[in-house]
This record gives sequence, structure tokens and C-alpha cells, in this order.
Amino acid sequence: MRGLLTKVFGDPNERELKRLRKEVEEINALEPYVQSLSDEQLRAKTDEFKERLAAGETLDDLLPEAFAVVREAARRTIGMRHFDVQLMAGIVLHEGKIAEMKTGEGKTLVATLPLYLNALEGRGC
Repeated sequence: MRGLLTKVFGDPNERELKRLRKEVEEINALEPYVQSLSDEQLRAKTDEFKERLAAGETLDDLLPEAFAVVREAARRTIGMRHFDVQLMAGIVLHEGKIAEMKTGEGKTLVATLPLYLNALEGRGC
């Protein structure tokens, strides 16, 4: 019976990964733009995001651009760029879910994504 349901509705994990991949594509599409920003312009994004939140946008609205900014800041400051799977894990954490990662897969780097995003509202992670 379960096999039949999976054939009809698809595997729930695959559906979730498909959704996450779409969000990662949005983040990746912003990478050239974010890379073109000066350090000052990149820093100014935080104030811009806070203003946009005050104007009614949600954290979910800001997520792609905020994650792209965090990725670029990490690349510039510590020479590390978030991989797509790390972006997916960051999205999952932002949604209040658990993302299992093994030692060495970049949990600390992942944590910077939802931490920054939620800090825009003063909530932290």
C-alpha cells in the first residue's frame, strides 16, 4: 500500500528536496549581483533588509537575498562559500526543522544563514 501511495503522490523526501532546490536556485541566481557589491554596499544590505521588514515584507520574502548576502560575506571574510546542500540545511533550520549533518559537513557555516536572517527581526535563531 505504501508503495502505491509513493507512486501516486511521490516520495515526501523527494518533494521536500525539490522545493529546497527551487529556493537554492533563487539564491544562486543572486550570486553575480551580490558579488558585484562593494564591501560597503554589502554591509548596507542589513539596514535595507530591516527597512523592508518594517515595510511589511517577511523573513521568507527576504530569505533568498539574505542568504546570498551571508554566502558572499563568508566568502570575502573567511574564504568559505556555502555549498547548495548547506543552503538547503539553512532553509530547513530557518523553518524550525532539524537538519542532520555529519562531522565536517559545515554545520557552523550553515548556522550563519538562519542566524543572520532571524537576527534581522531581533529574534536570533
